[in-house]
Amino acid sequence: MAQPKKKTTHSRSRMRKIKERLDPLNLIECPHCHNLIPPHTVCPYCGYYDGKEVIKVEEKTK
Repeated sequence: MAQPKKKTTHSRSRMRKIKERLDPLNLIECPHCHNLIPPHTVCPYCGYYDGKEVIKVEEKTK
């Protein structure tokens, strides 16, 4: 099996680990109801996408 010729430094190994971490979610504000949602998705709160109602959302009753 192949063996490394030189020791991997702490800096290099940490730089590699940084790329494995999860980035925070990019959220945008829905222009219709002003809730935070992921981009390019239908708003689950009001059902609008690109200024048009795509799905009908039922209001929750207590």
